[in-house]
Amino acid sequence: MKPFVAKITVSAIVLFTLFMEIWAYNNYSGNTEPPTKHTVKIFRMKFIPDHLTVKKGDTVEWINKDFYQHDVTDEKNKEWTSSPFNQNETWSKVITKDEQYFCNLHKTMKGAIDIK
Repeated sequence: MKPFVAKITVSAIVLFTLFMEIWAYNNYSGNTEPPTKHTVKIFRMKFIPDHLTVKKGDTVEWINKDFYQHDVTDEKNKEWTSSPFNQNETWSKVITKDEQYFCNLHKTMKGAIDIK
């Protein structure tokens, strides 16, 4: 092999190895626990609990134990919302960032989720 080609080949291998190490470092969270499911009960016009701390990737499930329909809606930008759900029905969302939410049908009902 010619010296120039050998240098390019070695450089390519080194760059590829470096790229793979950086990729693996950035994509490995170190968290070996499986995602957890958290439950928020809707009862007496309140989210219970109204504040949760979860891991990124955990699922939060809201269950309506009230007599009235409720929904769950992103409070800041309304980027996501459930459709209204009745007593004993549920709705869930995988949490990927801090969230503030409310019931769009009963605007005083509010809750928050923080990523730890």
